[in-house]
Amino acid sequence: MVTRLLQQQNLPQTGEQELESLVLKLSVLKDFLSGIQKKALKALQDMSSTAPPAPQPSTRKAKTIPVQAFEVKLDVTLGDLTKIGKSQKFTLSVDVEGGRLVLLRRQRDSQEDWTTFTHDRIRQLIKSQRVQNKLGVVFEKEKDRTQRKDFIFVSARKREAFCQLLQLMKNKHSKQDEPDMISVFIGTWNMGSVPPPKNVTSWFTSKGLGKTLDEVTVTIPHDIYVFGTQENSVGDREWLDLLRGGLKELTDLDYRPIAMQSLWNIKVAVLVKPEHENRISHVSTSSVKTGIANTLGNKGAVGVSFMFNGTSFGFVNCHLTSGNEKTARRNQNYLDILRLLSLGDRQLNAFDISLRFTHLFWFGDLNYRLDMDIQEILNYISRKEFEPLLRVDQLNLEREKHKVFLRFSEEEISFPPTYRYERGSRDTYAWHKQKPTGVRTNVPSWCDRILWKSYPETHIICNSYGCTDDIVTSDHSPVFGTFEVGVTSQFISKKGLSKTSDQAYIEFESIEAIVKTASRTKFFIEFYSTCLEEYKKSFENDAQSSDNINFLKVQWSSRQLPTLKPILADIEYLQDQHLLLTVKSMDGYESYGECVVALKSMIGSTAQQFLTFLSHRGEETGNIRGSMKVRVPTERLGTRERLYEWISIDKDEAGAKSKAPSVSRGSQEPRSGSRKPAFTEASCPLSRLFEEPEKPPPTGRPPAPPRAAPREEPLTPRLKPEGAPEPEGVAAPPPKNSFNNPAYYVLEGVPHQLLPPEPPSPARAPVPSATKNKVAITVPAPQLGRHRHPRVGEGSSSDEESGGTLPPPDFPPPPLPDSAIFLPPSLDPLPGPVVRGRGGGEARGPPPPKAHPRPPLPPGPSPASTFLGEVASGDDRSCSVLQMAKTLSEVDYAPAGPARSVLLPGPLELQPPRGLPSDYGRPLSFPPPRIRESIQEDLAEEAPFLQGGRASGLGEAGMSAWLRAIGLERYEEGLVHNGWDDLEFLSDITEEDLEEAGVQDPAHKRLLLDTLQLSK
Repeated sequence: MVTRLLQQQNLPQTGEQELESLVLKLSVLKDFLSGIQKKALKALQDMSSTAPPAPQPSTRKAKTIPVQAFEVKLDVTLGDLTKIGKSQKFTLSVDVEGGRLVLLRRQRDSQEDWTTFTHDRIRQLIKSQRVQNKLGVVFEKEKDRTQRKDFIFVSARKREAFCQLLQLMKNKHSKQDEPDMISVFIGTWNMGSVPPPKNVTSWFTSKGLGKTLDEVTVTIPHDIYVFGTQENSVGDREWLDLLRGGLKELTDLDYRPIAMQSLWNIKVAVLVKPEHENRISHVSTSSVKTGIANTLGNKGAVGVSFMFNGTSFGFVNCHLTSGNEKTARRNQNYLDILRLLSLGDRQLNAFDISLRFTHLFWFGDLNYRLDMDIQEILNYISRKEFEPLLRVDQLNLEREKHKVFLRFSEEEISFPPTYRYERGSRDTYAWHKQKPTGVRTNVPSWCDRILWKSYPETHIICNSYGCTDDIVTSDHSPVFGTFEVGVTSQFISKKGLSKTSDQAYIEFESIEAIVKTASRTKFFIEFYSTCLEEYKKSFENDAQSSDNINFLKVQWSSRQLPTLKPILADIEYLQDQHLLLTVKSMDGYESYGECVVALKSMIGSTAQQFLTFLSHRGEETGNIRGSMKVRVPTERLGTRERLYEWISIDKDEAGAKSKAPSVSRGSQEPRSGSRKPAFTEASCPLSRLFEEPEKPPPTGRPPAPPRAAPREEPLTPRLKPEGAPEPEGVAAPPPKNSFNNPAYYVLEGVPHQLLPPEPPSPARAPVPSATKNKVAITVPAPQLGRHRHPRVGEGSSSDEESGGTLPPPDFPPPPLPDSAIFLPPSLDPLPGPVVRGRGGGEARGPPPPKAHPRPPLPPGPSPASTFLGEVASGDDRSCSVLQMAKTLSEVDYAPAGPARSVLLPGPLELQPPRGLPSDYGRPLSFPPPRIRESIQEDLAEEAPFLQGGRASGLGEAGMSAWLRAIGLERYEEGLVHNGWDDLEFLSDITEEDLEEAGVQDPAHKRLLLDTLQLSK
């Protein structure tokens, strides 16, 4: 055929012949290509039939956990010692894979006696709060019979490792399909724009300085790894491969990347165990620029959020403005990120990201520095004395002022500052930095931090917090933190969806809020929760009042509040749910504050009280309290013990202090095992929080059943870890308060059952017998401008002052009744504080006393007895807005000077409403800096003021007493209404002022002016 074509091509051809030739060529070409195709297919088939089978993908399992042995001693009483002669030595062997615990006892004749307990026969672990290395183990001996043995470990760290292994064993052999608890690793590292070293294992395994894991548990893989980096010049894909490769080499597990988010060289990567990949949903990522003019990404934040079964997680990695002097700019960076980072459920846009997640972790190069001379810093570091440095840490100071990270938690820092090291070494801090503008001093600082915030009554414990000491490529050291976190499952009710006959109900009896605003509009509340099909709204408040133009108290009765119907009625489901509330104005629908309340403590047939603070965009804006109950049908009351509830704290050993809920930060109540501030917002299961002495129940109403305490994290950044032992014989000082919330009336010195009495102080003047029932109150007046740092040795911030058993520090103080107390005139607020008005703007109000008169003092037999007002009986516990205003003015606007302490002339006996303990009126808060020391320093100074009056010419102190003394008490109301309620300011009053106050009689005007002139 080809020859024929060639012959035809050489002959002359007409047009038709050329066309026929072209068709013939195409036909030949088609046949030729078809033959090649058939030969190729045949060759491939032959190769596949003779080739060996392709290797299957690797199915390597995680490394098995070897059997671990712990040397312990049996803790015995003196009576037991007489029987057995001496304490016996035991070896506890934990076989995680086999689900067994073996108790091996060595006897004198070198024989061994052992007992084996399977995982289901280990009923409970009980940690001693007083002895840090002591643990009680409850075993099941026979059916329905248990035995407890107390063991003394070599160290507290060994005890924690033993508990973690047993928890892991219980979890591995649990019959539950979904986990109750997972472990989370958080790492943050400013890489200094250089590639990482080949080996970063110490970072992955939490080895180095500070609070580290025991070598027994260090290789146990975590469920979730989160890596945040700054100045990371490695590409995203390369960095992710490096992380996965390192984890696979360490754990033999192929971790799955869930999310990777970058902003310039700021990166966050989240990886999870393969078994959890299907439990992750609703993944969201976002970033915020806070560089120059908020347009450059060299500074800013990246974030990732997702759901792990029924628990929401948020992770924020940030790099804030650098420079020793730029604290305010860093604060603003934080607020911008809080406001602009778009993560989580879009239906919760009314709430900032600190309230959108069950657990939020915030970490990165925060760049806060130390306010101390460089040489002093180096001296303290060389002696490993970190407490004085933590007192001048800018982040700690700003948190104490509530300017940033409101109610976040941070584990105790026990490692040296992580910045600024000389590259290639960890022996020298390179605190001189050459810049184009000259030499810049960068003092060693804890720039790299990990903080977290969790919902109330959730479980979170920080097991490690430290930095590496062998990764030296950057001028920052990598920082790590590991957490034990309680999670909930995607609950499926065995009884199906709720029907009308077995519906659960969330019912409110009343809600009362105090908001900081000059507006007098009406307000309503919106309720959000994952247990509701959609958000619900209340009607507008049916009552409101104000004693001061800058504050407003709003109240809703049960008629104005909706009854909420959860989608499921099972108690096992509802006890893990939370309710988010936002208070909004009717005119502009602007939020004036948000909060979160746990339903767990509200479940029951009797209404329970909740009490918490309101915040908006990172600022405290008021507080809110109410009475509510969650009614659950009887047939849906079945529940089970969570794995994290398997470990408890031995409160009997801790004495009176242990009767408060153990803060195992904000804890974290939920066991947050760090210095718990976890200040998580606190709902208030008060019936058990205070452990008050038993009292006869009110007539006709049985007492409310005790409820679990909320888990919260302490605010102070330098609190003791959970269960830290207190020196025996030394009473713990009251907790520290850092409130500058306008809605808080801070009452100091009122006896509180949770706080042991202060030891007698030589500086305290003896109290006369006539004043035995008087109690001291202190209104804080911190200095403006530069924060005063406590001296070394002062107890205001020391570990000894932050007992781990105190109530949740972020628990807002309850409001006092109107008649409870009237502040002396010297404590009136300064005129014109800035307040929020409508539309979120700011308005400077006139002097509060002139806008709303102070209510007249209650009549009494003696003016002196009512100067500050004796507490009236009854259960009127409505907030006094004027009292709130005074506290705000003292905290935010008072001039520099020592805090004032005064005595109440009468006993403070508050009658709590039903369901609340007797000390309901005691604020649960950390006293502001210098309050405790000022109580003793100023007591002697204030005593003459209280006994002799403000000025000798005025006789009894107080407006009412002075007017009564000259027979002109009829003018008191007019003077107070016009703002003349302070005897000091009355010295400047004129005749025109008196006429405006209603004093028209010339003789009376002259008498008033002459008396005031003589008093000068």
